Order: sequence, then structure tokens, then C-alpha cells
Amino acid sequence: MQYLDLAPVARVGGSVRLPGSKSISNRTLLLAALAQGETRIEALLDSDDTRVMLTALERLGVAYSRAIESRSVTVQGSGGRLPVTQADLFLGNAGTAFRPLTATLAVLGGEYRLSGVARMHERPIRDLVEALRSLGARVEYAGAEGYPPLQISPGNVHLPAAVRVRGDVSSQFLTALLMALPLIGARARIEVEGELISKPYVEITLNMLERFGIKVEREGWSAFTIPAGSRYVSPGRIYVEGDASSASYFLAAGALGGTRGGNAVRVEGIGRASIQGDVRFVEVLERMGATVRLGENWIEAGLPGRSAQQFLAPIDADLNHIPDAAMTVAMLALFARGTSVLRNIGSWRVKETDRIAAMAAELAKVGALVEAGTDSLRITPPAALRSATIDTYDDHRMAMCFSLVALAGVPVRINDPCCVAKTFPEYFEVFAAICQR
Repeated sequence: MQYLDLAPVARVGGSVRLPGSKSISNRTLLLAALAQGETRIEALLDSDDTRVMLTALERLGVAYSRAIESRSVTVQGSGGRLPVTQADLFLGNAGTAFRPLTATLAVLGGEYRLSGVARMHERPIRDLVEALRSLGARVEYAGAEGYPPLQISPGNVHLPAAVRVRGDVSSQFLTALLMALPLIGARARIEVEGELISKPYVEITLNMLERFGIKVEREGWSAFTIPAGSRYVSPGRIYVEGDASSASYFLAAGALGGTRGGNAVRVEGIGRASIQGDVRFVEVLERMGATVRLGENWIEAGLPGRSAQQFLAPIDADLNHIPDAAMTVAMLALFARGTSVLRNIGSWRVKETDRIAAMAAELAKVGALVEAGTDSLRITPPAALRSATIDTYDDHRMAMCFSLVALAGVPVRINDPCCVAKTFPEYFEVFAAICQR
């Protein structure tokens, strides 16, 4: 499908069962593959990124079975070693697969080539590679210096007093090391250089490690210690909670309501006990004037009785803690009463596309005045949004975000809508189900 035309939306309402979290799904798959014992993973996300991880694990000799009806996958753990020591792995544009697998394979040793789509080959990985080389791992660039594709060969892996890694480019570098170093079996200390970004994603990693038997000691966000004798042990059964980033689009829709208002929108599969940082998107909704309710396994957002343009307050906020959901905040800014500023979002520039540049270009198409900084966006909404054709840059979140423009009562065309398959293949069908025209 080259494009999808969305008609103006008058009202929204209803409930949505969220797909599983991508961040939790891919972490769980890799840890289950490395653990001792069998792991049954319930509500695993079925998307391009998780399929990439499953295919890679299969090529590495990991056995698994899938029960489609129950949305579960059972993984046979390899006990800390991977059966296949030579493979060529294509990992698409899945950072949650590429970075952790790079570290894991470099630590375990073997002959591996890791590659992806063109955009993945533009996403920096030097800081992770340098950290791995400090361990004696052999990781070479098969293309441009500092970027994938990578060639991994057997090395002489040993632990220095501390492994150092920068924290200000991507939290996935730290996550990759935290997941790989327990495989060595000795006490390992990781020190973070500079300010660590996207801390909630590291919280997810620490939570998942504990589920698989490893309690990491930490000194704030600057140092992490993995105890000697660590090994992964299956928890037996694990449930993947709904994706908090995907929840943001439906909660925003509930807050916006449509041109004639609407009922609340409820998302199911995530709630107040979520381990995902993007659940704090609800705090932004409340600051901007929406009504939010939270249960143990659900969240609901709605209008306080008026149209969005009448009540949404502009926001000036540091959104480093919710980098993916922050894109949805940019859409809410289109409906606010004045100028909003999104700060500390520099990590957007090394995502599936340069999201700061992409968001600025597409927001301008619907009439907003946008100033893009190195790590910020200043968004002034127009008096009325206008219809536009939105380019999505092969970025699933661009496509999902701009579907919300239809709630302003104008049609919008989404180019390459199938890019949502990366994390939420059924997004537009689910979105249409809450829309009333």
C-alpha cells in the first residue's frame, strides 16, 4: 500500500487491547535464549522487529515453538552458550535486536556478520564497539567506520577493572553490555561516561535481568556491577505487558476527542504497575488538561467536556525520559492554545530516521510554525490545521503519530502506512475502531 487516506474524525471512544511491548519482547527473547531452562513468553509482540530477533535466534541454533492462538512463544534456553558459532544475521532496522546481539556474540565468540537496512547502517554504534574492544572482543566495521555492518571474530575476552561506555548517544549500548557481561561469569563493573539518556529503558533491562536471576548492583546511573557467578535461569513463564509507546496514540486520541468531543479511550494491557518509562506520558496529558484514570492493567484518557482546542495547555518540558512517547506530545502541541517546547530529545536524531528533522518537516505541512534545535522542537499551532500528505520516512512512529491529525476534522494522507509493521501491524485498523465519523 503506497498511501492511506484518513477521513476527518468527529468523535472517538472505546477500548484498545495493546500489542506487547517491543522493548520487553526482544529483551525477553534474547534472555530466554541464553537462560538455563524453558521459558514460555505470553503476549509476545508479533511485529517486524520481533520476527527479526526470532529469525536471528533460530539461525544461532535456538529452538522455539509458537502458539498463535494464545500469542505465546516457548523458547528452549541454551544455558549461556549459543549452538551455532558462525552465521550471517540480517537485523533490519531493529536496534533492540542489533545492539544486544552485537554485545552477546562478541562476548561469546564466533564468526558472525551483522547487517541491516540502509538506515541501520547510518545509526552509530562506535561507543558500544569501543567498549567491547576494551574487553578483548574482536569487532570490525564491514562498512563505514563507526557504523554497521559489523564483523565479529573470536577474541580473548577478559574483564578490566571497569568497562566504560558513553551514555549520551543511546541507552541501548548500556543495555547491550548489561545483558552480555553476565555470560562471562565473573564480577563485572560498567561505568557510564556522561549523562545517561533514556533511563527508563535501562530500568526495563534491569527489571528483566532480575526476572532471569541476575540482580545488578547500581550506583545511581553512573555505575553498575554484575555479581560474580551470575548466570541466566528461566523464570518458567513470563508475561509481556502492553506497549506503552503505542498506548500514547490512543490516550492522546481520547484527550483530543475529535471535532465534536467524544468518550474516553481506554487502553488495556498496561497500568499503574508498568515497568515502562513511557507510561509517564499520562503525566504530560494531565499537565495539558486531559482527564486520566489508571487501573492495575488499564489506563483511560478523555476530555473534560470541551473540545481539545479549548482546553489543551501548551507545555514546555524535558522529555528525555519518554523519548518515543515524546513524539505524540508533538502532536498534542498542534491542538494547544499556544507554543509548546519539547526539550532534551536529541536521541531522536539516531532513531529509525532523524525524527527531529522529520517531525519539523511534517508538522509544517499541517500549518504549524516549527523551530528545530539540536535537541529540541518549538511548536506553535496554526489557527486551524490543514489537510496534508504526510511522508513517514520508513518510521512507524511518524505514521502512527500523524493519524491524530484527522481528529482536527481534516483529512490526512499517510504515505507508506505499512511501515507500522515494525511494532504494530494492525495499528490503522485498531485506530479506525475507536473513530466515529
